[in-house]
Amino acid sequence: MELGNISQPVYGPGLEEPSSSTLGLVRMAHGFLRLVQPHGFPLELVAHLVQTQGEAVSKEHKEELQRYELGFLVCVAIGLLFAVLVPLVGCCFCCCRCCGRCGGRMSQKQDRWTRSRRRVLYSAVLLVSALLLAGDVCAFISNTRFSQSVSGAFPNINSTVHDLRSYLLSIPQQVSFVINSSNVPLGNTNDSLQNIGSLLGGRIVSSIRSSTDEALGSLQSLLRAMEMLAATFRTINSTRQRLEELQGTYDGQLGTLRAHIKGTLQRCGQPCHTASPSGVAFGANYSTVPDVERQLEALRDVLDSGIEGDLEVISMLKQAPSKVQEQSQDVVTRTQEQLGHIRQEIRSLQDQLPLQDMEERAGNLVNQTSAVLLDHQKKVTDLDGIRWSVCALLCCMVLLVVLCNTCGLLLGPLGHKESTLPTQRGCLSNTGGNFFMAGVGFSFIFSWLLMLLVLLIFFLGGNTYMLVCESWRSQQLFQLVDTPGLIPGFNLSEVLGDESGTVTFSRIYRQCQQDAALWQTLQLDQRVSLDELLNISQYTGEISAAFQKLNVILTPISVLNESQRELLLNACRDAQPPNFTLTLQQLDQGVTAGSLRELAVELEQLVHHAGADVQRDLKAHAAKLLELDRELDANFSGPLETLKENIQLVQSQAAQLEAQTNSTLDKASATEEFLGREMGNIIKNETWAFLEELLGFFETYITWAKSSLRRDVARCKPIAQSLDNVEAIACDHILDSMNAFWFSLGWCTVFLLPSIILAVRLAKFYRRMDISDDYRNEAVEIGPAFNLYKIPRPATRH
Repeated sequence: MELGNISQPVYGPGLEEPSSSTLGLVRMAHGFLRLVQPHGFPLELVAHLVQTQGEAVSKEHKEELQRYELGFLVCVAIGLLFAVLVPLVGCCFCCCRCCGRCGGRMSQKQDRWTRSRRRVLYSAVLLVSALLLAGDVCAFISNTRFSQSVSGAFPNINSTVHDLRSYLLSIPQQVSFVINSSNVPLGNTNDSLQNIGSLLGGRIVSSIRSSTDEALGSLQSLLRAMEMLAATFRTINSTRQRLEELQGTYDGQLGTLRAHIKGTLQRCGQPCHTASPSGVAFGANYSTVPDVERQLEALRDVLDSGIEGDLEVISMLKQAPSKVQEQSQDVVTRTQEQLGHIRQEIRSLQDQLPLQDMEERAGNLVNQTSAVLLDHQKKVTDLDGIRWSVCALLCCMVLLVVLCNTCGLLLGPLGHKESTLPTQRGCLSNTGGNFFMAGVGFSFIFSWLLMLLVLLIFFLGGNTYMLVCESWRSQQLFQLVDTPGLIPGFNLSEVLGDESGTVTFSRIYRQCQQDAALWQTLQLDQRVSLDELLNISQYTGEISAAFQKLNVILTPISVLNESQRELLLNACRDAQPPNFTLTLQQLDQGVTAGSLRELAVELEQLVHHAGADVQRDLKAHAAKLLELDRELDANFSGPLETLKENIQLVQSQAAQLEAQTNSTLDKASATEEFLGREMGNIIKNETWAFLEELLGFFETYITWAKSSLRRDVARCKPIAQSLDNVEAIACDHILDSMNAFWFSLGWCTVFLLPSIILAVRLAKFYRRMDISDDYRNEAVEIGPAFNLYKIPRPATRH
């Protein structure tokens, strides 16, 4: 009985990755966060904070929270110190510059190390600018990836919701398939009942045949033996007739030849008196071979009677299916009524399974979630557009500093000449130096604002990642979700209809990852017993009771009736062969009374002693004897041998026939006696076997239905996949992009400090000085045109 396999729904292709990728930057941000926050997930602390919901927190929990957030707090403190000190330092720097301090005095001392210092500072500013540019590019990419993640989150969430809907819709379809599969055993049972005559009757006939096979086989063997014996008798008759014909043909030739030889010997006289032609005659009279026509007639009576096909047992067995069909109509009707009750009982299973209620509640939750996302999609997208613009503007601030440094790095060396005095530097070189100072000014103006933004995103994104994403991957977050009443408005036991509260979120997630069925995942066996839901024993009991009242009565079986027995006994008695003793003796004597070949040799010897007038006749007679001897041997040897063999064969067959006939009749009597005694038991046993086959259809279906509901219906891997998708959208897409952004922007903000210092120092090598250099007996290395002389220069005062 083929019940089929439960089909599983086809789900979407999965998440769509953002086009840009910052895998290395994300790993660096993760490493920094793990360095800042090395502690594990504070399960008890978070559970307490969530449950208090803004109420007063105890001192111990405050201290525990401070210990957990210590790394973040230190980073925030450093960032705030940066945000306060950098603008303050910038103001002091500006005031000092205005007073001619901190490099504000427009004079530059020239010595032999000036070129080396300029080159070192140039390389350092170039390196810092490259680092700033790299961080700014990463920030741009992370900002774009964040927007892509936000815009792509809704299609990904919609795809996940669609998969969940497909999964939830597949549950009633799969349950309906299991229930509708009951039509297979019901249909098989109904077909068996409608064909009870051929099926149950066939079973009974097969069992009866197995009891009569030995007797019928013995009868068939007996009939084959009689047929072989009749064939042997026919061969004896035909062989005897052939020998009589041959004897009539050659009897005259032998008589004529015998007379001629006798006359020749008389004419020969005394020399031929020893030879005698009396042996030139047949040694046996084949017409005296006994006739077997009476035996053949007796055997033909049996063989032509059609006894094998006219047995009463065969006709009775042919009528058995129709009798079973006729006598079981009442049982069939009562059983079909029970099949209707079984069909209704299985149909009602769909309303009793808790999967339907859970599917409806979960479906409502999914629909509500989808509606909320749809309502907020445009608002979130618009806000993200504003966020992207603000973040892009911040990146442009860093880019402005990089551009100033880049212009300084390009214009300064282009306009700088070694031979030119600092007070006489060209406009291009001076512009390069001014770009460096502009970059310094922008750095002081924007760095504190960038740091505050980095602190805000770092504190929110870093904490969210460590609390949610890291704890999700370690499955510590599931322990928090498993706490009853922790999430306001959400009760997992209520959604699942679990009154015992033993089903936890973490257990569902683990088992759904293994694609287990909901029945096993939600431990529905503890609430609903499939054995009770699929209990049809009362109906199968009614069917068994109906079959107990089934009483099939068949005509008593007779393997052989009296006339058939008498026919076999008469054939056995009349088929005994006649006495072939004398015939066998005659057959052993040879064809002729004497040897024709020996007489021919004797006549050839008498030729030398006989007179001339008989010599020719003696030679002719000798030749004729040899020729006739060859002909008789060729014509008679085969039939004589055949006759002898068949006589011996018929004697042995006839001797066995009597014993075989008695054995067949005894087996027929024993079979009739056995069937007369055991017929009722045979019918009862086969009826119960037929009933077990009918009930076996339902046992097979019930076992399959239980196994399908427990293992195949509502395999919940899509649930785990949906949770993984949510985690991937939130962590791998959005939070990773956010963390990469603040890490990149923080990178740039930190490197603004060395950029300020190095740019201020390098700017003085390109800006036009107002005061000539002071020399106190130092020698300076002048330009290439005067590199052979060292000229002392007095200090001048203005």
